[in-house]
Amino acid sequence: MAANNRRMSGKKGAQVGSGGQRRKGLEGRGPTPPAEMRKGHKKNRIANAKAKQAVRRPAPRGRGGKSASELVVGRNPVFEALREGVPASTLYVQQFIDNDERVREALQLAAERGNINLMEAPRPELDRMTNGLNHQGLVLQVPPYEYAHPEDLTAAAHDEGEEPLIVALDGVTDPRNLGAVVRSVCAFGGHGVVVPERRSAGMTAGAWKTSAGTAARTPVARATNLTRALEAYKKAGITVVGLAADGEAELGELQALAGPVVIVVGSEGKGLSRLVGETCDVRVRIPMPGGAESLNAGVAAGIVLYEAARRRA
Repeated sequence: MAANNRRMSGKKGAQVGSGGQRRKGLEGRGPTPPAEMRKGHKKNRIANAKAKQAVRRPAPRGRGGKSASELVVGRNPVFEALREGVPASTLYVQQFIDNDERVREALQLAAERGNINLMEAPRPELDRMTNGLNHQGLVLQVPPYEYAHPEDLTAAAHDEGEEPLIVALDGVTDPRNLGAVVRSVCAFGGHGVVVPERRSAGMTAGAWKTSAGTAARTPVARATNLTRALEAYKKAGITVVGLAADGEAELGELQALAGPVVIVVGSEGKGLSRLVGETCDVRVRIPMPGGAESLNAGVAAGIVLYEAARRRA
């Protein structure tokens, strides 16, 4: 009977402690992620739906056309693109990503923008999107750039009551040079940049970064045929000036910079193409006492734009 009483007794003996597990469960797990990143949240479902539609929907073509969308891949490139204000539509974040400082900063910048969709995706999906590149769990989608038409640049100048000051690029294939030219055009009061549709740099994320934000204020037009675009400018009364190391005129002697002008800059290695060079009203050289053979497009355009702005002041 005593044994049965012992078995039925509710008295508890010594118990093993939790080892601090309960206390750890109460510790914080960092800042709450944005609603768009919380699985199951209404904003997360909306953001995912918008992102899928943006990928599937064909981009409408404007007068100057649109470029293809672009992906910026990797933690540092994505962070730098967001910091420099590169336009973006969607930030793809790998599921169960190691949440280091660079990832947190990228998410914060995207959230501060307010117009960037945040979308979680499994690693295999990001591998497929980037063709196996080392994306490190972050992929930023840059929307297609909407190019202006060459005529839009002269129309904008006339609307402002100013003589057109435009730069055209012939055979410049480095997006950083395009970004540098855009920055110089903005700095010296120009009205835009014209690039040919083929064999030319476009407004990629690299060009946006080099422009240091000025691409948002300076239009870039795309011409199906650069020679025909220059001929149209000439018919509109605009002087077309080509930069060439063997130009017949020197920059300091060029009076045309005070009036409506298009400055044509060629590639650093080949210079102006034959047809474009023949279309120019005058070819001008930049004096270089130091003996350098050539300047890159960004530097050359900046020098001529400064001279034009000085004469117009």
